[in-house]
Amino acid sequence: MSSNEPTLHLVCGKIAAGKSTLTTELSKQPHAVAVREDHWLARLYPGEQNSLADYVRNARRLREAMTPHLIDLLRGGVSVVLDFPANTPATRGWMRSLFESAGCRHQLHYLDVSDEVCKARLQCRNTSGEHEFNVSEEDFDLFTSHFVPPSVDEGFEVILHRE
Repeated sequence: MSSNEPTLHLVCGKIAAGKSTLTTELSKQPHAVAVREDHWLARLYPGEQNSLADYVRNARRLREAMTPHLIDLLRGGVSVVLDFPANTPATRGWMRSLFESAGCRHQLHYLDVSDEVCKARLQCRNTSGEHEFNVSEEDFDLFTSHFVPPSVDEGFEVILHRE
C-alpha cells in the first residue's frame, strides 16, 4: 500500500502503557494528525471527570461529536492517529465504523505492558503534573478491570508493542 494512503491508527493499552507517546511518534508522519481524547475531555468537561461513570458518559459524547469530523479527515486523505483507548470490544466497534465509513486502512497498535510497569509510569506521570488527569492506583485498577485485549476474531490489523 502507498504510504500516502490515509490510515486510521488506533491504540490499545492500559493507562500509562505508552499510548500517547506512541501516538506522538505516529503523528509525525506526513499527512497525519493526532486527535487526543484526554485533551478534548479536559477542555470540554473541566471538573467533570471524577469517576468511571463520568469518563464513560463524556467519552461517549466526545465520540458522537467527533465521528463525522474524523471520517471527513480520513476521506480527505489525512491519516488520523486516534489517541483514544481501544480497550474494549465496544470502543473498537466504534473505531471500526470510522475506517469502514471512510473506506481507508487501519492499524491497531496494541501496547502489551504489565500492570507494574504501567503503575510505575503512572506515578511518574502524576508527579510531573504534565498530564491532563491524575489517576490514582485504585482508579488504574478499576479501569484495568474493564480492559479487554484485542482478539483475532475481531479482524483488526494488530501491531504488537511489548514493554
